[in-house]
Amino acid sequence: MNIYVLVKRTFDTEERIAIKGGKIAEDGAEFIINPYDEYAIEEAIAMRDVHGGEVTVVTIGGEDSEKQLRTALAMGADKAVLINTEDDLDESDEFTAAKIIAEYLKDKDADLILAGNVAIDGGSGQVGPRVAELLNINYVTTITKLEIEGTAVKIVRDVEGDSEMIETTLPLLVTAQQGLNEPRYPSLPGIMKAKKKPLEELELDDLDLEEDDVEAKTETIEIFLPAAKAAGRVLEGEIADQVSELASLLRNEAKVI
Repeated sequence: MNIYVLVKRTFDTEERIAIKGGKIAEDGAEFIINPYDEYAIEEAIAMRDVHGGEVTVVTIGGEDSEKQLRTALAMGADKAVLINTEDDLDESDEFTAAKIIAEYLKDKDADLILAGNVAIDGGSGQVGPRVAELLNINYVTTITKLEIEGTAVKIVRDVEGDSEMIETTLPLLVTAQQGLNEPRYPSLPGIMKAKKKPLEELELDDLDLEEDDVEAKTETIEIFLPAAKAAGRVLEGEIADQVSELASLLRNEAKVI
């Protein structure tokens, strides 16, 4: 089975993020594989182990993205591809990413393509479905279970807390939701092997793409942090007194009752 995983390098949102000049400051920021993409990587490895074939992870970015690709290789992926746009693009969006990835994949005869449901930095959830549309293949989003028998596929997908069962066929693109699996941590042997696994680097020219072909269709006007929340208040004393004080606060300060 020919399996591809779309991976994105994202800010670690568990760490402190600073804004400078209306943009996220990369100096001192921590970067990781988008967590939802880790579910996609894990599922790809599981499918390969059952059905055979190989897993190729693909990302768009600069040289710094090699670290995340090596992590995916250490998890168990077989090959990695970096489409380096560092010198070609100042701005990009979901259209840009989907167009580049689809152009790369169009002649690869992929049986299964996996991506994360959303990226934690942007949260649009658009790139996977856009790629599938450009490739004219089936796609299912937010999956929590995947079974493949020959070219027949059975899927369970999350629908706002409920489950939907879908039957479809390969070739197929799916986006991974939390609960699909438990992503593994790279082992020490895996990390050592990853150093020797192939990592191919391409540029737009290699895909016969010009900058105008992938020009962003949207523009980010401003990025800002949410307003700081006021410190909470702790009520003390007897329960009856606390209830009375709470009612007074809700009526006189919050003005919600």
